[in-house]
Amino acid sequence: MSWRKDQGRAERGYHHGNLKEALLQAALDLISKKGPAGFTFADAARMAGVSPAAPYRHFRDRDELIASIAQRGFEQFESLLTAAWDDGRPDTVTAFERVGKAYLAFAREEPAFYSAMFESGLPPDANPTLMAASERAFAIIRAAAERLAALAPPGMPRPPAMMMALHIWSMSHGVASLFGRGDAARRKLPMSPEELLEAEVLIYLRGLGFRTDQRPGTAAADDKPAGPWGKPK
Repeated sequence: MSWRKDQGRAERGYHHGNLKEALLQAALDLISKKGPAGFTFADAARMAGVSPAAPYRHFRDRDELIASIAQRGFEQFESLLTAAWDDGRPDTVTAFERVGKAYLAFAREEPAFYSAMFESGLPPDANPTLMAASERAFAIIRAAAERLAALAPPGMPRPPAMMMALHIWSMSHGVASLFGRGDAARRKLPMSPEELLEAEVLIYLRGLGFRTDQRPGTAAADDKPAGPWGKPK
């Protein structure tokens, strides 16, 4: 009887929908400390201050709990990328550079969400809601790639916009995972992650023949830029 009484006191504060949020926050804290594979369903319950049976009121199992965190992360990620892209203003290249910086900022500032989204091992297509959130975030990168593809010089062969989106996403994700995180997994780098990603994207685009050195409001230069970094300032 005493266990049930204590259980009631512990869970009373999470009535009216608060239990779900408490469990999500507890799992997010555990991910930040141990990674998405480093804790059990019971660990999340314990950190939330409820009984081991309580999480089953809102989540089928631990995977569904992590999927809910990943979904929330993708929703925040989408909002951040959307604001950074700003429908390609003031010009496509500048806006795309902001998207890259936003990608790195999210990995650095939200490492637990980032880990749940990309390192949990959950198949996105097993959870339709998670899959939809993931696709909406990727759609921002694809939209940027389509705008970039439209800048290709006439007659210049280039990969399809979807392939360009995957290439650029891979570059962004690689830099974020290796160098741009906000946790102990971050590698040391002799430059900022933002500078590295910008250099990678410029080399990639210029390899396809894009004139990334020209922006609206700047005079067109007849001479070619000096090296992959453009003309020295």
